[in-house]
Amino acid sequence: MDRYELRRLDYSLTEDHRALQAAYRDFFKTHCPIETVRAAEESGFDKSLWERLCAMGATTMALPDTVGGDGATLVDLTLVAEEIGRSLAPVPWIDHVCAARLLARLGAMESDVVNGRQLAAFDPQQDNVAGVRLLPTGSIADQVIVRDGSQDGAVVLLTFATRPAKVDNIGRLPMAWVDPGAADSRTVLASGPGAMAEYQRALDEWRVLSAAALVGLVEETMTIAAEFAKTRYTLGVPISTLQAISHPLANMAITVQSGRSLAHRAAWFLDNEPEERPELAHAAFVFMAEEAAKAATMAVHVQGGLGVSAEAAATAYLVRARGWPVAGGDPGASATYIGELIAARESGSRKDA
Repeated sequence: MDRYELRRLDYSLTEDHRALQAAYRDFFKTHCPIETVRAAEESGFDKSLWERLCAMGATTMALPDTVGGDGATLVDLTLVAEEIGRSLAPVPWIDHVCAARLLARLGAMESDVVNGRQLAAFDPQQDNVAGVRLLPTGSIADQVIVRDGSQDGAVVLLTFATRPAKVDNIGRLPMAWVDPGAADSRTVLASGPGAMAEYQRALDEWRVLSAAALVGLVEETMTIAAEFAKTRYTLGVPISTLQAISHPLANMAITVQSGRSLAHRAAWFLDNEPEERPELAHAAFVFMAEEAAKAATMAVHVQGGLGVSAEAAATAYLVRARGWPVAGGDPGASATYIGELIAARESGSRKDA
């Protein structure tokens, strides 16, 4: 079996991958403790942390060298996303890099977007909606990319002299209602089936990276719950030895490994064979959207009364586990999209037969 064929089946990390992930894990451990997360909840954004992250090259790494980037693979990006989820970092890195990569593919990249001085955002909803829409980074974005619901097949860049006001939301994100009709400038970047295909690629990347972030979130909630369970006793034994605690913790570990492998696989196929398994990105997202909420809920239950307190880290993870997946609309839309892809593929196979 040649190396390429082997890679289609083996998604284990290389030493370079591990070094990259360790570097970002150390970065967030140093600069994004839970106190930083709490302090940024009102705005949903920590500007200082974002500037530090950009200085580390987290935005440039995601872009091709043709626009001044470092040409990282999508698998590389899942490793950064996982650490963002692990730390609950209040930075719009996933939205920004997906929007920036879309701008690069459409030939509309600006240097301030490459280095993160200008924040780019896009509408991550699977369905093409018209009119006002709720965007996860709408209150802080300098540029917003949307599909034009009134002009079929157009990808449009919007800018606003005054950013829309943040609205309260369960994920503590800098969400805002964005009205394309109220934009101060509107530029059609591309139109037609090719433009829609590039936008779909951005949606796929957003879901892969969001799935990876939820993997990191679940692994950290598992660690929080496990460490707590090892220090609490009942009838003279640690509660971690009880099946009602140990079995759910084991399920969390299975979720982490399954979700991580699925995210890496989806990322590899998007980079190398995007037409072969287009459903994988959405499958990873739907799986982690469901499992993250269950895992974070269990982590709160393990800690009992402490877990449900507003000060507990487990509560902060539960809020994000439930809120982040719905930032891109109903995860059920992704499940429907998976069904449509598989149905179309099976129908084509029967016709060929």
